[in-house]
Amino acid sequence: MKITFFEVPEKEQPIFLKAFDGVEVFCFENKLKEETAYLAKDSDIVSVFVGSLVDKSVVDTIPNLKFIATRSTGFDHIDREYCASKGIQVSNVPAYGSRTVAEFAFALLLSLTRKIFGAARQLKEQGEFSIFGFEGMDLNEKIIGVIGTGKIGKNVIRIAKGFNMKVIAYDLYPDVNFAKELDFEYKSLQEVLTQSDVITLHAPYTKDNHHLINKENIATMKKGVYLINTARGELIDTDALIWGLNEKIIGGLGLDVMEGERELKEEVEILASKSKSENVKDYKTLLEDRVLIEMPNVIITPHIAFDSKEAEGEIIKTTVENIKGFISGTTQNLVK
Repeated sequence: MKITFFEVPEKEQPIFLKAFDGVEVFCFENKLKEETAYLAKDSDIVSVFVGSLVDKSVVDTIPNLKFIATRSTGFDHIDREYCASKGIQVSNVPAYGSRTVAEFAFALLLSLTRKIFGAARQLKEQGEFSIFGFEGMDLNEKIIGVIGTGKIGKNVIRIAKGFNMKVIAYDLYPDVNFAKELDFEYKSLQEVLTQSDVITLHAPYTKDNHHLINKENIATMKKGVYLINTARGELIDTDALIWGLNEKIIGGLGLDVMEGERELKEEVEILASKSKSENVKDYKTLLEDRVLIEMPNVIITPHIAFDSKEAEGEIIKTTVENIKGFISGTTQNLVK
């Protein structure tokens, strides 16, 4: 049996290489996609992260493939329907970053509401100690709308309560007992969007909620609303975001995910393949092409909300258990 891991940093590769007895294990920093699938052509099992794209062309290039272990909670980067038609099972890591991502959502929010990034940049780049232009907003008694109350959303609510925020939430499957315990109210999506001072997204991405946040419902939001997305970029229509910011409906935007971020990262990698002296200008031009990145009341990070030492340890542990479970015939954490 052969296992091939993709998107594994060099420092983590020895852990996976030593985790399995009597099995061939290979690790690559590359993403798994059509151009790199040949690296796993004889593999029975592959493991990927969110930067990979496991579509029909990839699956067909790996004829012995029986199991895919994604080291993420989300799995929209895998064509599950085609995998199922080929008898290929898929597992995920359902809860590795529930606290990590929730904390990061508030890191983005506080950076925006207290204008921390702009103030720090002014001091660092200009040596300017002026306080003008950095008036912030307290979170105390503000209304936060939490869209998606799974493990991450629940931790966001717990943190919000620590700031004495009023919580309202939307979820297709409300947890009524948790709402009673934490003293918050479930409302319709439209009510959450229109009543909140802060909106934070923690829902999985599906075809049904593509562009859940769009121009039509941004137009109904409170003027000056803060919008945070650490879930999936495709939940929000990017054009609508730019419109909402220009119309000053959105007062601050914090994104750890972007619509089309896989393509953006691939463009960056192409530029990064040149020598440093050659690519600096092109890299800056590429970022400037993304209007959102340059807007002053926007903070965008490169999908790192999950990335803490503790969360990485849980990802590795659960992934190894998922693969060992498949090998022994006791599968766990299968994606349905």
